Amino acid sequence: MQRIERLSEADAPQKTQDLLAAVKKQMGGVPNIIATLAQSSAALGGYLGFAGALGGGSLSARFREQIALAVAGANRCDYCASAHTALGGMQGLQAEELDRNLKGRSSDAKVDAALRFASRIVSLRGNVTDEDLAAVRNAGLTEEEIVEIVANTVLNIFTNYFNHIAGTEIDFPVVSTAAVEAA
Repeated sequence: MQRIERLSEADAPQKTQDLLAAVKKQMGGVPNIIATLAQSSAALGGYLGFAGALGGGSLSARFREQIALAVAGANRCDYCASAHTALGGMQGLQAEELDRNLKGRSSDAKVDAALRFASRIVSLRGNVTDEDLAAVRNAGLTEEEIVEIVANTVLNIFTNYFNHIAGTEIDFPVVSTAAVEAA
């Protein structure tokens, strides 16, 4: 049951209507998480701004979806698992890889190191070890990529927690995190 309601475009202040219109234009619709975040223009604008900035970073859209899946799995967020499985599929990720990503793993060694690192960020609340950093560096990730992995992880923690609190109704094909093992 949704605990924080979606805001309809008609009931939204103009600033929020503009943000929702931009999402609708880009995605072809307004996902429930966005319509629910719209209860606060500041929260919605902050989320879209952060996501937009990271979209212009060094990590590909595909890689960012893989991080989002690992974080969703670690935080047991079925909404984000569902959304990012759909979005990851649109980025060419196959079902087996999407499943691995949700468990914080990948068939690609570099991506695997990054997803393990993102999972460690979640499980250790950011208090990763020198060994954790050495592992991503040894996998060939640059300092810029490591910083963006942290940023993408934090952005996804926000949406995971928001969905837990809001009880956001899933409007994508449902993917359950119930079987995901702790990373």
